[in-house]
Amino acid sequence: MKADPFKQTMQALLAPGGHRVWSLIVTLFGDLAQDDGIDGLTLSAVMTELEVRPEAVRVALHRLRNEGWITSEKVGRTRRHALTPKSRAQSATASTRIYAPPASSGEEWQLALTRDTDSITSADMLDRGFAPLMSRVYVGAASAIAPKNVMVLRGGDVPVWLGTQIAPAMLTQEYRALLPALQSADRQLKDAQLSNLQIAVLRCLVVHNWRRIVLRHPPLPHSLLPDKWEGHQCHILVNRLLDRFPRPLPDSILPS
Repeated sequence: MKADPFKQTMQALLAPGGHRVWSLIVTLFGDLAQDDGIDGLTLSAVMTELEVRPEAVRVALHRLRNEGWITSEKVGRTRRHALTPKSRAQSATASTRIYAPPASSGEEWQLALTRDTDSITSADMLDRGFAPLMSRVYVGAASAIAPKNVMVLRGGDVPVWLGTQIAPAMLTQEYRALLPALQSADRQLKDAQLSNLQIAVLRCLVVHNWRRIVLRHPPLPHSLLPDKWEGHQCHILVNRLLDRFPRPLPDSILPS
């Protein structure tokens, strides 16, 4: 029997691990239902396709309601779930990074030097878009705004050693683990005709794997990292897959 390319792709995208049910649901809402929510039957269908047990979905929804991430209300014989205003705002902010196109190689960069290691923390610099290079020294895009009393130098040509030194702090190992799954999805589904349900599942897995890495490090210019850095390669493939399979309307996922 010929293998199902969609099932093979789904299993490959599930393989990197770390797919907690509540987190998958957060991804699904962020990709498909930021504004209008999603009904319980559609959510169940997507989770079933992802091989998630109904009881696990109920536990995850209960947790998300308790944390103020979603609201649920009875509509007819089913429930409709929606993001709260706070979670909708957070999802919108994250979306600007998750769905951003791959960076060009011409973006300018800067180097920042702090006075000491105590007055400004690495976490603060990361929040501002700077990645650590060495103690007190950070690099970031020219658009990143450094704190006061930080010395900033505009960058020029980037030596190869600089990109090699920065790459490990940019979660290279995680990208390296994800890359084969994205390459397989791009290859196996090149000419595939998927249902809206399958597209919803595929997008959920692609976005979920991508967001759990990309939101954990600053968006550095292309020139600051190695030419063949796995993060760049993953970004190109994520962008290509999401363009190839546009977001379906939540109410079109189940057959009428």
